[in-house]
Amino acid sequence: MKWRACLLVVCLVLSGCAGTQFGRVTTHTVTEGPPTGETETVTGTGTIADLSNPWGGPVTVAINDSPSGSRDYSADVRKALDYWERNSERYAGYSIQYDFAPNAENPDLVVNFVDSVESCPRVNHAVGCAPYITDAAQISPPMEIDVDGSFSNESTVLILKHELGHTLGLNHSSAPQSIMAAEAALAARPMTDATNRDLPWADASFTVYLGQTADRPAVKRQVRHALDYYADGAAGTVPSNVSFTFTDDRSAADVLIQFPDTLPCSPGTTGSCGGVRGTDPDRDGALEEYDRLTVSISGVDTDAVGWYVGYWLGYGFGLEEPELAPPFRHASEREKRSEWWT
Repeated sequence: MKWRACLLVVCLVLSGCAGTQFGRVTTHTVTEGPPTGETETVTGTGTIADLSNPWGGPVTVAINDSPSGSRDYSADVRKALDYWERNSERYAGYSIQYDFAPNAENPDLVVNFVDSVESCPRVNHAVGCAPYITDAAQISPPMEIDVDGSFSNESTVLILKHELGHTLGLNHSSAPQSIMAAEAALAARPMTDATNRDLPWADASFTVYLGQTADRPAVKRQVRHALDYYADGAAGTVPSNVSFTFTDDRSAADVLIQFPDTLPCSPGTTGSCGGVRGTDPDRDGALEEYDRLTVSISGVDTDAVGWYVGYWLGYGFGLEEPELAPPFRHASEREKRSEWWT
């Protein structure tokens, strides 16, 4: 059986996800100047290998594009190959030379760009998979590398460098750890932001957690009015298949409605504030999908609670102020306390 080494994703950059790009601390850096004259920084922590070249001579590398064929990966592959031509002797112990021929008929190595990597046994969520080669006896051309083709160019190059490193005999403890660590935060290709999607959630079925509050039955009726209003389409501002159910599991709720003594967004004042949590897989600074809406209401009359919940539900559907349903645009205090849902 050929040993396949994989790169796993630990974080697709969640909103609020903090930390370094890779799952461990690196302490030593080496700066070199590549042929283009640019500056390239690589981290040097990890084990330095001392191997002999199992490939013998130049390695002919071909590409097998994804089924859609809508993207040219040649430049990404070339960057990864160039990196190892410059650095393999430092980290693997021998020099490597590549003959990059995307359409080669008899390649030594084929890079397959796939919709999902499914060829690594007992590993879930792999974004790349390659043979771990330390001896010439392991090589039976064409050897294959699988790479998830859905990531940004920068992240694709990182995946390629990592998987090519395995074909040079480097494992997950090898240097440079900025490339060979088993875990990395990767960015997807540019995606539609949540505010520009009809439904910025994974699905249209929402669970709602109602926090502790006085006069709970009346408050729950008010909240129900807001939920029902959106379940009916909110005057055409949201999809028609939206549904809501209450849950007692706060941690699992999609919508969290709480009644703090003071507002987290403006301590000492009354009214409401809201916020969304979600994912930013393309790392453009804007969320592409929401997974939690939190609504905080403080010092508000019970008969206005429904209006405040309704207002923030619109925000949770990615609506800007002018896009909100009519009851939530420039409402007076009297209108907030009215039966606006009728």
